[in-house]
Amino acid sequence: MDTRGVRYPGIISNETLPGGGTTDYAVDIYYEAIKKKQYTCFLKAGTFLDMMYMPDALKAAVDIMEADPSKLIHRNAFNVSTMSFDPEKLGASIRKHIPEFKLDYEVDPVRQEIADSWPNNMDDSAAKEEWGWNYDYDLPKMTKDMLTVLGKKLK
Repeated sequence: MDTRGVRYPGIISNETLPGGGTTDYAVDIYYEAIKKKQYTCFLKAGTFLDMMYMPDALKAAVDIMEADPSKLIHRNAFNVSTMSFDPEKLGASIRKHIPEFKLDYEVDPVRQEIADSWPNNMDDSAAKEEWGWNYDYDLPKMTKDMLTVLGKKLK
């Protein structure tokens, strides 16, 4: 039986509105940057979490299904990841396009505790070695795309 699959980090999408989850700040921040040029983050600065842009998440799903089964050693769920950032790093990426963007904090203890319990760096070396996992979007490329797509959508 072939049970291959992928284990994702937080997913960032320009299609789905944030729903209040711990990683949703990384979607909501783009909406607020465009609409208000300001965002109040519920996680504290320095909270690094692995994230992935939706096009790469879809790519990973297709790539694992198309992978040569003879090269798969683990035959189970492979970690995939593309980037790890904290709110400050994400804010700095946005400021390259919206220089007046301001970021402040009102930490939610419940979501902060959840974020603190997660790994801030998923090891995806098995996916890279066994089926050639590679991503297309890093933080700068994702930020540019998110701001472009959402900018058009919100006008």
